Amino acid sequence: MTDKQALRAAALESKAWPYEEARKLLKRYPDGAPAKGHVLFETGYGPSGLPHIGTFNEVLRTTMVRRAFEAMSDIPTRLIAFSDDMDGLRKVPDNVPNGDMLAQYIGHPLTTVPDPFGKFESFAHHNNAMLRDFLDRFGFEYEFVSSTDYYGSGKFDDALRGVLRHYQGIMDVMLPTLRAERQATYSPVLPVSPKTGIVLQVPIEVLDSETGMIAFTDSDGERIEQTILGGKAKLQWKADWAMRWVALGVDYEMAGKDLIDSVIQSGKIARVLGGRPPEGFNYELFLDAKGEKISKTKGNGLSIEQWLTYGPDESLAFYIYREPKKAKALHLGLIPRAVDDYWQFRGNYGSQEIAQQLGNPVHHIHNGPPPAETLPVTFGLLLNLVGVMGEATRDQVWGYLANYVPDATPEKWPALDALIGYAIAYVRDVAEKPVRRAPAGVEVEALQDLDGQLAALDEDADAEAIQNIVYEIGKERFGKEALRDWFKTLYETLLGTSQGPRMGSFIALYGVANSRKLIAEALARA
Repeated sequence: MTDKQALRAAALESKAWPYEEARKLLKRYPDGAPAKGHVLFETGYGPSGLPHIGTFNEVLRTTMVRRAFEAMSDIPTRLIAFSDDMDGLRKVPDNVPNGDMLAQYIGHPLTTVPDPFGKFESFAHHNNAMLRDFLDRFGFEYEFVSSTDYYGSGKFDDALRGVLRHYQGIMDVMLPTLRAERQATYSPVLPVSPKTGIVLQVPIEVLDSETGMIAFTDSDGERIEQTILGGKAKLQWKADWAMRWVALGVDYEMAGKDLIDSVIQSGKIARVLGGRPPEGFNYELFLDAKGEKISKTKGNGLSIEQWLTYGPDESLAFYIYREPKKAKALHLGLIPRAVDDYWQFRGNYGSQEIAQQLGNPVHHIHNGPPPAETLPVTFGLLLNLVGVMGEATRDQVWGYLANYVPDATPEKWPALDALIGYAIAYVRDVAEKPVRRAPAGVEVEALQDLDGQLAALDEDADAEAIQNIVYEIGKERFGKEALRDWFKTLYETLLGTSQGPRMGSFIALYGVANSRKLIAEALARA
């Protein structure tokens, strides 16, 4: 059996969620490739606000399912990143400049709303560019599709004729889901006013489905007859989603838990239009530090740039991969754990059997085996080191590492060098400033013992020898059952934190002499 065959066999049995999702597509096409010749994945983006990690999340997770499917099947695949940029601007986002200017364009398609940042052709063009820049940086293979382009160029015209032909069937799906007052004004077709350019939410009358002619009352009361083809109208959200699935032949699209009803109703409309809804699943939403749903317009989520200021790309991908059906907080305080967990899983990968490797998050992050480079210290240990150093430079941190890591140079350890930069930025901008408390009672005696034994150490004592000293003092002074209190004492009195690293590693890295200075300062506060 070749490596490819072994991988395919293991993938068909793997319980990792991307493989479980990919198997839905195998069942969708048991006889091989569909008529269009490929399996189409889609992700959607509403450019009404600046992209955040929740936006990027869909592309990453969908790509992981795509790669899992490719491991199981030889059917070609495509991924479309679709921007709903013809939507009307509903409200002014809280996190953009020139809000008064934007307020004048409420209701206008986002691609006709001026860019409040003054850099692009429109607000949608600005936000679309931000999304593409990041997707490109991460190396995604995707095709960007603009709603405005597809409506305006006529690419959706045949599908729009189908919407008019099945207009009553779509209404029959939607009306029972709406309140009585909304039923009176609802239409799945939203004409663009020829006078104001606003996307209108008004009832329409279908005049001729083949020419796309409809009639409606404009905002000034005048009856208008015009075609919906060529960008003269767009569809209401759920009808739009269904039309797109049918027009493009979308086979897989995931969505947040808040869109479960939309998925159900859009699926019904897709069937009315003679199509088949895509496969997919509903993931849980990210929450901010207060436990509230992240909103693009509120700007209460993390921007992509924020996370990547304090942690590498892989740490973000790792956090997004895990437990997609569990609601998770999303804030800067999560980055250190995500970085270290990523490297732990990466370190385990090489010794795992293939079934375990396919369930390892790093396999899906790197689409196969991760790079061979290891990490000689944890990110948490770097943060503690930088924290006690105060304002540290990269060269200063490398100076300490030279006493702990063989051949400690940026050239030999490029990933570590990058993490040093992240650690310096995180301590500077995010981490709470250390507040070291005074030791009391048995803590004083234990610290005096530690200082004395460190002073008697051989110069070549390693982290393990130091850790044994720390451990034995804790057992003697606090008892084996209360060792946690001893470690907490060390963190709070020496480092000024509530949690900390393995102290043997920290002392070896920071240096025995420097560590004894921390102990002396702590004892002076007693």
